Amino acid sequence: MQLNKYLASCGIASRRKANTAILEGRVVVNGERILALGCVVNPKRDVITLDGRRLDLPRTFRYVLLHKPAGVITSAVDGRGRKTVLDVIDAEERLFPVGRLDLDTEGVLLLTNDGDLAYRLAHPRFEVDKVYEAWVSDPVDERIVRRLARGVIIQPGVTVSGEARILTTKPEKTLLEIRLHEGKKRQIKRMMKAVGHPVLQLKRIIFAGLRVDPLKPGEWRDLTTEEVDALYRLVGLEREGGQ
Repeated sequence: MQLNKYLASCGIASRRKANTAILEGRVVVNGERILALGCVVNPKRDVITLDGRRLDLPRTFRYVLLHKPAGVITSAVDGRGRKTVLDVIDAEERLFPVGRLDLDTEGVLLLTNDGDLAYRLAHPRFEVDKVYEAWVSDPVDERIVRRLARGVIIQPGVTVSGEARILTTKPEKTLLEIRLHEGKKRQIKRMMKAVGHPVLQLKRIIFAGLRVDPLKPGEWRDLTTEEVDALYRLVGLEREGGQ
């Protein structure tokens, strides 16, 4: 097993962050500090530590669906002492969020210690659907909706798109439903700013088929077996060991 995959499977972080930990020299395998990517380990035989703490694969995986409130950081830890999503849920396992929501964005967020599933759900290649409700400034007409579908330049050389429909129109603002198949950082806010309708309030209502309702902000629950099976099918994985 690749070392970065092992770290992710232990619930440490995404593979990208696992790569960073390796390159920073924080990972030791059988007493040898690893400083390059590509190391292969045997989980049954090798002793692997991160920052001096031994890592072991979780015996069972856990999958938690959280309605993330606004004002909470999508991170396992925060160096500035702000409240994180792990402060909101009650979990003995070392969970980490799949993807991220901005500090002021609320909505559905998945937390797990299943590194393989988390990696695929967050990777753009698998085009996992994300659906948002966004209050944006001023009335929005169908020309803007079509423009969003065609694609909007958010920075030189970067064009993004989203399927939008108008839910409610008021004199000073509009409620849109926006569906993304991949997500750049702050994509909806950047898209809407580019078309002249800055986001006033943002909520993710669906992620990978998981709906935030009826959970209220700050509420959470464990996924059902059927929901986990559906996530595995969505990204082309097979579950092992009946977990």
